[in-house]
Amino acid sequence: MKYEQADALNGAIRVIAIRHRARAAAKLAELGLHPGHEAILLLLDAYGPQTQKQLAVGAGCEPPSITLMVRKLEAAGLLSRRSSTQDARAVVVALTDQGRAVIAPLKELWRDLADETVASLTSTSAEQLLAVLTDLANGLRRPLAGDGSGSPASGDGSGRPLAGDGSV
Repeated sequence: MKYEQADALNGAIRVIAIRHRARAAAKLAELGLHPGHEAILLLLDAYGPQTQKQLAVGAGCEPPSITLMVRKLEAAGLLSRRSSTQDARAVVVALTDQGRAVIAPLKELWRDLADETVASLTSTSAEQLLAVLTDLANGLRRPLAGDGSGSPASGDGSGRPLAGDGSV
């Protein structure tokens, strides 16, 4: 790829990411949430109680970030934490009744954001865009060169969708 094309592609992806995150943040604020909180809530809704380590892997976040978000969501009454019965060092996180009550409005908000995001498409359908973005996301899940960790760039490698990312 020529530099000019690479620059245009990278620039477009950057602008999309910045604008999408800003819109998501504004919408999430309507529910008293911050970016990243939706990932935890949607993972717990989809898969049930999980350890903080499982949430970190599923959300593609570092464990300290998950710990901070879980604390904030617990303080807001949306989550509960308890020690694991299988591993005393692990903390299991679950939705509270209040957390379950926010799931329907959160999913509606997430649908609205997706609709807004694709509203200006003229030459591509939402389904075509999703297919292309899925291909791109899957390509970026490969480990970074020189990473040495052998772990995916994000996600848990199980093939299950990452929360909040439209199954990309």
